Amino acid sequence: MTDSLPTGGLETEAPQLPGWTHVYSGKVRDLYVPADESITEKVGQECVLVVASDRISAYDHVLSSEIPDKGRVLTQLSLWWFDQLDVEHHVLASTVEGGVPAEVEGRAMICKKLDMFPVECIARGYLTGSGLAEYKASGTVCDIPLPEGLVDGSRLEKALFTPSAKAEVGEHDENITYDDVVAMVGDDIAARLSELTLKIYTRAEEIARERGIILADTKVEFGIDAATGVITLGDEVLTPDSSRFWDASTYAPGQSQPSYDKQYVRDWLTSAESGWDKSSDTPPPALPADVVERTRARYVEAYEKLTGRTFA
Repeated sequence: MTDSLPTGGLETEAPQLPGWTHVYSGKVRDLYVPADESITEKVGQECVLVVASDRISAYDHVLSSEIPDKGRVLTQLSLWWFDQLDVEHHVLASTVEGGVPAEVEGRAMICKKLDMFPVECIARGYLTGSGLAEYKASGTVCDIPLPEGLVDGSRLEKALFTPSAKAEVGEHDENITYDDVVAMVGDDIAARLSELTLKIYTRAEEIARERGIILADTKVEFGIDAATGVITLGDEVLTPDSSRFWDASTYAPGQSQPSYDKQYVRDWLTSAESGWDKSSDTPPPALPADVVERTRARYVEAYEKLTGRTFA
């Protein structure tokens, strides 16, 4: 996935996989590189194995509790979306026959080696979250002026490219302006990143709406394919971890919308029951079994409603 693999990742119990060397762990994913040339020769180019764990993060903490099947849901949903989008992406193989270790089949992808851009490419079609907070303070989102009178959940007249700068694990990503992106990667690449991000959002929003789901916003990442020099979609795509999905049947502007993601986790962590202060340095407590199960069910429901498939 990256030409210059990230450093400073988490200390995790990433599985040892035959033929692969573990090199990095993020909040959710573990990265491996081939231990010998046979795998590189099989896929035809330099590659990296991306394994999605069942870890879950909230408020910049990786929790001690895991969500069963979460890694499989994220991987299978990403693979489904890659097939729906007319965009160059990084997946080379996702089966044992293609070279994925049997131990992680279903939650792993062999991917092209990319030199990733230091930009989180975000498309917003609705006003909520950090965008809403900025709008309330200044009437803008990433310095883009918006009309007066918008509320939480308002649909924007057209989707916006609202990038952020990548942060280290445990730190907040920082919203930046389009001019900041130009300063980081140059005019031509900035324009292409914006174009691709909005193309992906527009197509995905149409597909999700047909299935009774509103795609409020999404984050995607791009890099340069080391073999071809082409700007390529990497990481995950259009999952509940990288996107805000709402149930179209209950959507009502002017209030917080129930979402297909870790909402149950966030709600419990900030409740009196958890006893946790998110502003403290104390790690979050373990999740109750019912919160784990409801969160798992929400991820699975998103997968099944979007794909029309039964999650096995």
